[in-house]
Amino acid sequence: MAADTSPPELRCSGLAKTFPGGVEAVRPLDAVFEAGRTTALVGPSGCGKSTILRMIAGLEPPSGGEVTIGGAPPAEIRRRAGLAIAFQDASLLPWRTVRGNIRLALRLAHKPADADAVDRLIRLVGLEGFADTRPAALSGGMRQRAAIARCLVTGPELLLLDEPFGAVDELTRRQLAEDLPRIWQARGTTTLLVTHSVTEAILLSDRVLVFSPRPAALVADIAVDLPQPRSVAMTASADFLDLAQTVSGALARGIAEAPDTLAAQ
Repeated sequence: MAADTSPPELRCSGLAKTFPGGVEAVRPLDAVFEAGRTTALVGPSGCGKSTILRMIAGLEPPSGGEVTIGGAPPAEIRRRAGLAIAFQDASLLPWRTVRGNIRLALRLAHKPADADAVDRLIRLVGLEGFADTRPAALSGGMRQRAAIARCLVTGPELLLLDEPFGAVDELTRRQLAEDLPRIWQARGTTTLLVTHSVTEAILLSDRVLVFSPRPAALVADIAVDLPQPRSVAMTASADFLDLAQTVSGALARGIAEAPDTLAAQ
C-alpha cells in the first residue's frame, strides 16, 4: 500500500491565476513544500485556496509561473498515480459500494487489489458495517469519509485535501483529525490541506500558510512546532492556543489590508 518512491518536494514558482474577464484569483506565489511534511492553507472563503490546490494538481492551468513535484510537472505525477486529491464533493460512483469505490482507486492506479488494506481503511474512517452500501444510502459525512479512504488506499506520494472534513459531524471530524495524519505521516506523504478551521490547521499540519482575501496573496508562513502524535486534548494547551492566536491574527491582518491590496490592482 505504501508508495514505491520517495515523497516529493513540491515547489510553486510565481504561481498565479487570472480567470477570463480579468478576475485575478491568485497573486504570484513562491513557496517550497518540504517532502513528507503537511502544510495547511487557510484564508477567507473564496480567497483562492482551492484554485491553488487545483493548479498544484494540474487540474487548473496557471496564468503564470509553474508547479514542480519532485522536479516533474503535475501531469507526470498523476500518470504514475503518485497524486491523490479529495474535494469537498465526495464524487463517489453511485453504482459502486463503499468497498467498490475504494477498490476502483487501486485498479485505476494499476496497483494490486489489497482487500485487507481496503477493510482497514474502511474501519479507520468509521464505515465498518457500510462496506457494501451504495453512496445514495449514506449521509454526506459518510460519503466524504469513503472518499478520504479512496484517496489513501493508493499510498500517494502527494496528498491534496480540499476541506476534507467539511461534511463530517463534529465528533467524527475530531476522530479523523487524530487518526488520519498517522497514516500519511507514517508513509512520509507530502500533504497539503485547505481548511477554514484554524484549530484543524494547527492540529493536522507542520506549517500553516495564511492567505488574504481574493486575490490570494501570502500573508504569513507559520511553523507548527508541536509534538507528534497530536490529540484533540492538545487544543487546550497554552502552546496550541498561542499558535491559534498567531494564525487568527494573520488572518485578521490579511483582511484588514485587503482594501489597499485591491485598490492597487
